[in-house]
Amino acid sequence: MPEKPEVLTVVETLKNKIIGKKIIKVEVFWNNIIENPSVETFKKEVQNQIIEKIDTRGKWIIIHLTKNILAIHLRMEGKFFFRNQNDEIKKHEHVIFTFDDCTQMRFHDIRKFGKMHLLSKENYLKEKPLKNMGYEYNDSNLDENYLYYKLQKRKIPIKTTLLDQSIIAGIGNIYDDEILFRSGISPLRRSNKITKKECKRIIENTNIVLEKAIKLGGTTIKSFTSSEGVHGLFQNELLIHGKKNGICPKCNHSVQKIKINGRGTYYCNKCQK
Repeated sequence: MPEKPEVLTVVETLKNKIIGKKIIKVEVFWNNIIENPSVETFKKEVQNQIIEKIDTRGKWIIIHLTKNILAIHLRMEGKFFFRNQNDEIKKHEHVIFTFDDCTQMRFHDIRKFGKMHLLSKENYLKEKPLKNMGYEYNDSNLDENYLYYKLQKRKIPIKTTLLDQSIIAGIGNIYDDEILFRSGISPLRRSNKITKKECKRIIENTNIVLEKAIKLGGTTIKSFTSSEGVHGLFQNELLIHGKKNGICPKCNHSVQKIKINGRGTYYCNKCQK
């Protein structure tokens, strides 16, 4: 699933392709992608709006239209392709935006898990699905005191807590493993047993990992590409994730792979306490 660096990479592509364009038509071929409002209202409201700017909130792509906010989550395999309006519609192209220059942006999603919300421009950060999200990784309010407070009543593994978007927005499974490895913390540790000093290390390594991944265009693993075959390079920098039966780069101990709440997790049980 795309995480913050991958979503930012997608946004950079979209900025170069669609800012300033006017949407003259919207076609929806898989209704469940449109979470709210109704599909018919969505198509009617988006039509004739101009794309003014694009940014992100956590893993959400935030497209600022003339009157509304279009929030898009790629989920497992969502991606965008750009076509001319007369090009054949391919399988898995479920939502198509046609622009005033006769080009199209097509949302392609093999697994059909992607979601789109049309929100009010004035209060979109206070509406679902964005209203309960935690701080961004680079928010000055994200410090060891905040994280320590959030962990105190949580007895679940720290691996699971860091995936909670209401704590820190944008961390997913891959970067979770990398952050905990660099912090020397076992993913199995109960969240309420993490010290304030360890919280500081987690935040520092969150910044290091995500900033580097953003610089390298994210991580291309399995089916993820940002758009039209644009690949990230951070997979070449991964220290622990995906290293099943590999060797820990710190201690030469074997890397372990386990499942924590259904998520594949890589760690070194010697380096990570």
